[in-house]
Amino acid sequence: MPELPEVESARAVIERSALARVIAHVDDTDTWECRPHAPGEIRDALLGRRLVAAHRRGKTLWVETSGSDAPVLGIHLGMSGRILVSAPSGGVDEGGDYVGMRPQRTPLKPQWDRFTVTFEDGGALRLFDKRRLGRVRLDPDIDALGPDAGEVRLPAFRDLLGRSHTAVKARLLDQHAVAGIGNLLADETLWQAAVAPEQPADELDPDEVARLHRELRKAIRSAIRHGGVHTGEIIEHRKAGDHCPRCGAPMRRTVAGGRTTWACSVEQPAPSVTPARPSPSRLGPWTPTPS
Repeated sequence: MPELPEVESARAVIERSALARVIAHVDDTDTWECRPHAPGEIRDALLGRRLVAAHRRGKTLWVETSGSDAPVLGIHLGMSGRILVSAPSGGVDEGGDYVGMRPQRTPLKPQWDRFTVTFEDGGALRLFDKRRLGRVRLDPDIDALGPDAGEVRLPAFRDLLGRSHTAVKARLLDQHAVAGIGNLLADETLWQAAVAPEQPADELDPDEVARLHRELRKAIRSAIRHGGVHTGEIIEHRKAGDHCPRCGAPMRRTVAGGRTTWACSVEQPAPSVTPARPSPSRLGPWTPTPS
């Protein structure tokens, strides 16, 4: 799904191409994408206004609007959403989910435009979402999100890892702890830092935490610069029979945080697990073994 770098590309499209244009019409009739709003509720709130600033935390995108008591337009791209902003001349600026080298099929499938803001100048902003897993709502609540993964400082990062005994990859995927990291970005970061994804987050030593934080920031900057998380160095090697591009060892597949995970079998070995001792309450009374 779109992760922080892809959502940042969508935010940049809005900032670059959609601001300061008067809103003439809004199509908010997709009741699933625009829930819990009734058709026309978002439209009535936005008509005559301008989009004035685009923001992002993690994978969540929101846009400020002009005027008194101005509503905030929240947009979540879901699994495959893209933002497309057309100019009066017809040219389109777009960002969001990576589409590779495939031609953009938006003109052939207008039913996949789940939400559209039409401007007075004839252009429009559209949420293109084939899988219909995105979300549009007014005044979204972002308080439950953790700090943005691209901005979190080392002390806060150390604290959020140290407060959880879950696998470090699961902790990285927890949007309440740190916002914006998805499956691919987590695998890339852990591989770059040579940290096993199953390692309990609170058992990482200070050097491992600092290395993980540094590689996370680097992986995000690289993905934004090169077009998405799919450009990470380890991503194309996340498959059976492939090898670590750094040391040549076989890649290993595991599950962490409920997600399929790939790691280097040598540089990121699965941590040894000490068998749990049974609780005394479950042992029952001691009975001597007959001789």
